[in-house]
Order: sequence, then structure tokens, then C-alpha cells
Amino acid sequence: MQTDITKLLGIEYPIIQGGMAWVAEHHLAAAVSEAGGLGLIGGANAPADVIRNEIRETRKLTSKPFGVNVMLMSPHAEDIAKVVVEEGIKVVTTGAGSPEKYMKMWKEAGIVVIPVVASVALARRMERTGADAVVAEGTESGGHIGEATTMTLVPQVVDAIDIPVIAAGGIADGRGLAAAFMLGAKAVQMGTRFVVADESIVNEAYKDRIIAAKDIDSAVTGRSHGHPVRSLRNAMTREYSKLEAEGKSFEELEYLTLGTLRKAVIEGDIVHGTVMAGQIAGLVSKKQSAKEIIDEIISEATNLLKNAGSLV
Repeated sequence: MQTDITKLLGIEYPIIQGGMAWVAEHHLAAAVSEAGGLGLIGGANAPADVIRNEIRETRKLTSKPFGVNVMLMSPHAEDIAKVVVEEGIKVVTTGAGSPEKYMKMWKEAGIVVIPVVASVALARRMERTGADAVVAEGTESGGHIGEATTMTLVPQVVDAIDIPVIAAGGIADGRGLAAAFMLGAKAVQMGTRFVVADESIVNEAYKDRIIAAKDIDSAVTGRSHGHPVRSLRNAMTREYSKLEAEGKSFEELEYLTLGTLRKAVIEGDIVHGTVMAGQIAGLVSKKQSAKEIIDEIISEATNLLKNAGSLV
């Protein structure tokens, strides 16, 4: 299944694994790349030496293309921006800001740069700065989100720019991939579905919580301070929402969530930890290997697209 994105990245299938903090490390990234997609190492707030080691560990597991997600608000972002060049990384995705200050360095190193955007305006800006493609991420996604839905955002971004668009948010199966193509996207990025992959190091309690989730089980906190985050409802989200309604400061709310994502991902505390997941969690029903996930999605999408042709 070849598209502009598979050709750009040198991958077999138009599926990219999200660069999720604490989740997107070398085991998962390598497994997704080995299965024909593009695996990503999530930079998050990790120090540069940790990311360097993750890159080298990934290379021990796969010779196929993989990338690094650079979280631009990280205090280590500048160091990581240099590490991806030093380590010969060929694909970088970015989030939480604009990568303009690193673009010249990355382009001179031959790196494909793909920022994550949540608006048409930011997509246009990223194209002007030299981005090779963008990920248009809808509010259905887990973690930090924008306001526009995937269904509305993706086609507007496609119409606004000339570089390829990758759809993200609310995509977990072949139907989502086929729909993304119909909206004009050239690939999809998925997070929640890969959280439950066999190769994911996420605690089994976290995986089981996603699999048990219903369609109404996600909640968004932090909107009052302009930093909305989507996760599954639990004692943490209820306490956060209560304090937010009382008008607590952003600093007080941030202190409440300090270390809670790690607590959920690594320790399996799904009650007081932050269980980031997208609205699509209600559609995720089983644990599979990364290869099984990708093969199933590609098979389903291929059949749907063939059948769609017969309806014309």
C-alpha cells in the first residue's frame, strides 16, 4: 500500500506509531518498524543521553526506518535536536511548539521533519518553515489535544497546504485508515491501539483498562488553563476536574499530575495515575503484536477500498 508518505519515509505501510511519553520506547518502535510501519521513540521530557541510548537499542532490533518525536517544550529539546543529527536519524516528528529554530540543522542533515498540528494556521506555518509533511491531529486523540475533530481538521489542512498530510485522532482500525484516505490524508498516526501491543512495555493493568473502556470513558482536563489533556476517567481525573472547577491555578493543577503518567504506565496505578488514551479506546478489544495490528488494519482497509470502488 504505497502513498506519498510511504515513499517519503521508505516504509511498507502508511501507518505511523505515535511518539507517546513513557510508551514509545525502543521495543515498540522497533516492532512497528519491523512490521512495515514507522516506529517512533518518544522524546517527551527525557534527557538527551536517554534518547541516544533508545536510538541505539532500536537499531539492535531493526534495520528498518524509525524516527524520534521531539517534544519542543522539553527542557532537553535542544540537546535532543542535536542527538538526532549525531545519531543519523532520518525522520523527526515534533509536538508542543514550532521546530523552526532546528529546521536548518535538520534539513542540512537530510532529516524528514513532520510536525504535529491541530489547526490550519499552524499547518501553513509549518509548510513555510520547510516541513516535509504534517500530522493533523484531531481532538479525539489521547494526551495533549486541540479543539477540532479529525473529520473536520484533516480535509481543511489537506486543502490548505501542498505537502502530504497524516491523519491522527480516533483511528484504530482499517475503517479509520480508509476514512483518512477519503479525507485526503496519505497515512495515519495511531497511539492508543499500539499501547496494548504485545511489545509495548506499558503495565498490563493500563492495557486492560484500555481494553475494558467504553465509548464514554475518556475525559478532558485542563481546558480552563488552555492545556487540555484526554485520558480515561478515574480518581485522578475526578480530583483534577473538581479542583479545576474551584478555580485552582495552573501550577496547583500541574503539581497534582506530577509523575502520574509514569505511575500509570510503569507501575500500573490506573486509579491515581494518568491513563492517557484516545476516544477510540472503546474500539480496542484485544492485545496483539504490532505485526498483527498492522496486518489486520491493512487487510481491512484494502477490502473496504476495493468495495468502495464497486459502489461508484
